[in-house]
Amino acid sequence: MLKATNVLSFPRHKRATSRRGKEFDPVFKCGTVSIQIWHRSYAFKNRPFKIGQRVRSAVDAIEVAICRHDRCGRGECVPYPRYGESLEAIVAQIRQLPVGVTRADLTNLLRSGPARNALDCALWDLEAKHVGRRVWELAELNSPGPVETMVSISNGTAAEMAEEADRHSRTHRQLKLFLTNPDVLFMVSAIREAAPNCDLIIDAAESWDIETYITLAPKLARMNVILIEQPLPAGKDSALAGIGHPVPICADESCRGIFAVSRLKERYDFINIKLDNVGGLTAALALREAARKEGLGIMIGSTIGSSLAIAPAVLLAQDAEFIDLDGPLLLEEEHEAALLYEGGSVHPARVTLWG
Repeated sequence: MLKATNVLSFPRHKRATSRRGKEFDPVFKCGTVSIQIWHRSYAFKNRPFKIGQRVRSAVDAIEVAICRHDRCGRGECVPYPRYGESLEAIVAQIRQLPVGVTRADLTNLLRSGPARNALDCALWDLEAKHVGRRVWELAELNSPGPVETMVSISNGTAAEMAEEADRHSRTHRQLKLFLTNPDVLFMVSAIREAAPNCDLIIDAAESWDIETYITLAPKLARMNVILIEQPLPAGKDSALAGIGHPVPICADESCRGIFAVSRLKERYDFINIKLDNVGGLTAALALREAARKEGLGIMIGSTIGSSLAIAPAVLLAQDAEFIDLDGPLLLEEEHEAALLYEGGSVHPARVTLWG
């Protein structure tokens, strides 16, 4: 098979708009088949997004278009520095692929991660356009409807987080709190006062140790916290298997693919399936099935991205216990055919966006 030979120019700070930005040189082109990429930078709407010591003022994403004849399928991914991922690394992975790559090929050609996700979702979209059907039909899923999503509140002062909680509580029933500082109980108390009727989910983002969980969990349960996401660092979470869970625990960074399910079922109550983590819709569907068979509950989440990144996840989320697909709500600009968010729920994508 012919491999990519084009040299790709890849500026790091290309500014995005709600419409398609400047097209870079094709990663490869052979006859009627081509792949193009765009660098998108989406600014946050209100304040920079903070998790622990990491502060982000924008989301840098890769948009991929796979075109065959007169039809193009699209996908989007966001690199996560936690795993050593970068925009340049994603582009390098895509450039190595043979022309005519299929969804079945991707599992063998690319490791799970953002590059495989963008390509896999683009190939689903392309196939749907070629046969004139929706992706949910091709995947033999039920017809999708709106799903209720939680909304995220990033690290901040107690006053900042309480103010956001008050605002979001008017439209959302579940609030996800990023809490990596030592004052967890104080912060939750302030947020609970501001949003007394909301379910609270805490994302500890790998910042706790086992003693912290054992100490905090019973107290948080009494404050009606219903889920704690990734309290311990991935790879250092074995202690969770030997203790009670007063508040159920969800794996996030520990959940990188189907290979981890047998280990995770001993340590966690739920897993967070993110397309960027597991490498696309194809892998996510298989992981969801395997997790259900092992008795694990499901959260469908995502790295923060645009509607194009979230659209495939909405199909996955139809029967999930927890749904964290609020990314587009946090962004200043969006696609023209953006997902519809209404009353705390997100609707499935229109065909003009994806699928």
